[in-house]
Amino acid sequence: MIGIGGGTAAMLQFVRHFSRKRGRNLKKIDPKVPKEEAVAISEELYRIIKEHGPLTVSSTWNYAKEAGVSGLNSKTHMKLLLKWMRGREMLKLFCTQTGSSKKFLHSTLPEVPPTGKIIPLAK
Repeated sequence: MIGIGGGTAAMLQFVRHFSRKRGRNLKKIDPKVPKEEAVAISEELYRIIKEHGPLTVSSTWNYAKEAGVSGLNSKTHMKLLLKWMRGREMLKLFCTQTGSSKKFLHSTLPEVPPTGKIIPLAK
């Protein structure tokens, strides 16, 4: 960067670094159950979160108990499965701050319509 002072170059480097997307967490998350069972449980949790909107972990646990989701051993196990679902990009986690308190909410990702061949309508 010719002609740019040291402070400006550092500022550009700083802006460039923080404007990039965060790298994916490639650490493998073990759901502690066989994959088929984890998929079945995650489908039930996904349905609960989709029906009741963005939910905290506690409210998700309450709905899961009411729905009788089989395979969940504890609230800690459910939290692990929610993390597994976020890794598979089924859910997203976001934070809302009200005053000095924060709430972390899980919500479903917007569904993308399938991209296939567009069949023109007959006239």
